[in-house]
Amino acid sequence: MKAIIFSIAASLIATAASAQNTDDARWVDQCVRDSAGYNVSERVKVMYCSCMVARMSNSETRSVSQWEQANPKIRDDCARRAGWN
Repeated sequence: MKAIIFSIAASLIATAASAQNTDDARWVDQCVRDSAGYNVSERVKVMYCSCMVARMSNSETRSVSQWEQANPKIRDDCARRAGWN
């Protein structure tokens, strides 16, 4: 079962990252890993993290977790768009 979930998550990450550069894909992957403790689907995590990374500047040095704390309006918008309830 875990292998199936991992496979689905990897597929979603790959799909979300296909339109992003390699650096963005790493940020999304790290964000999803940082969100491991939250009780939402991997799909929602990938959508949320992709939204957050897309909103961040290319020169941003903070992690998504750090950046979202400083940008609550964007965090809330991405959560709503991703279906994070």
